[in-house]
Amino acid sequence: MAATEDFRAVVDDVIARDGWVVDGNYFGRLGERVLARAELVVWMDPPLWTIIIRLLRRTIARIRSQEEMWGTNRETVRDAFFNRNSLLVYALKMHRKRRQRAQVIKRYAHVRLRSARESATWLASYVADADRRGSSGAT
Repeated sequence: MAATEDFRAVVDDVIARDGWVVDGNYFGRLGERVLARAELVVWMDPPLWTIIIRLLRRTIARIRSQEEMWGTNRETVRDAFFNRNSLLVYALKMHRKRRQRAQVIKRYAHVRLRSARESATWLASYVADADRRGSSGAT
């Protein structure tokens, strides 16, 4: 089997069970198979400016500290800001693709979370609701 077919087989085995969580989208390799089996899609969708600001903070911190990222690689100003393969360029390119994939997510039961505060509020509410359901015996 090819690597993608192996990956799909493993994912299919997991999502056939009860009580699973998938982190990441892997849409290119899995299509809608995970979305179709999900009880709820938790869609982390920060605005582009949030993504760019966070990416800039991390990048600048790694340039200043000369932190090793993998092997002996370190970020440089040139690679971070003046290279067509930089993470900043990638983030901008992926923004359009994420907007297109959003149309697919909207067809499934989902919650769209746009900020850390919104995420924390929703999670607290979700956990409280789960605790109430568990204590009442309802599922």
